[in-house]
Amino acid sequence: MSGAIVRWIVARLDSHGPRGGVRLQACEHIGCRLSNDPVEIARQLVELRIEHRDLDAAILRLSANPGDELQLRRLKKRKLRLKDMIAWLENKQIPDLDA
Repeated sequence: MSGAIVRWIVARLDSHGPRGGVRLQACEHIGCRLSNDPVEIARQLVELRIEHRDLDAAILRLSANPGDELQLRRLKKRKLRLKDMIAWLENKQIPDLDA
């Protein structure tokens, strides 16, 4: 992954500012839209998985070259948010069964 991509990810993260906790806020923070449409959920999952993979590569690259720990911490935090949203959307794809 090029340095330009890492800078783009960090700039995008910085532009959103810190937020936390609530699923809706986490969803807004990473730019996904809440929908009940299975096709839209599947599309969002693909996008989130790609971004998660890209963040993983960026984190590995930054870890190999010690430097800005704050930047590395922010990327790891965003990656965890993405993982949570992926799990939440995957769970949303499972239909509710009446007991």
